[in-house]
Amino acid sequence: MGRLAKRAAILVLPLVLAACFGSEGDRASLMEGTQAGGPQPFPENFRSDTLALMRSYLNNPVGVRDASMADPVLREVGGRQFYLSCLRFAPRETDGSYKAMRERAVVFVNGRADRVIDRANELCAGAVYAPFPELEKMTR
Repeated sequence: MGRLAKRAAILVLPLVLAACFGSEGDRASLMEGTQAGGPQPFPENFRSDTLALMRSYLNNPVGVRDASMADPVLREVGGRQFYLSCLRFAPRETDGSYKAMRERAVVFVNGRADRVIDRANELCAGAVYAPFPELEKMTR
């Protein structure tokens, strides 16, 4: 292998590895790393951690309505046990209209909110929801 080919391989390898660690097409997660090994602690601050994560997840966190949340439960995600909490909400469009009701799962790693899973139907089956007014009161 020539010097130029080696240099190209060194530059491309981190990009390939980064692509492998993404889930649901977004940022890298602690879920895939060794940091998530062992039994997971219950996420004591799950409500405030969820709000912080949703503030960056939603394009417009203002004006969410009909928000509800289920308490975290242990579920298998990616072959490992993690606590996850299910959310239901109607996000606001930029024109002021509302999208249809969404169901999302927030995955907690080492007791902290790590990511939002968009396709949460199976993970959230049987979830018991309670009102989550804090999500409706978010600001930018």
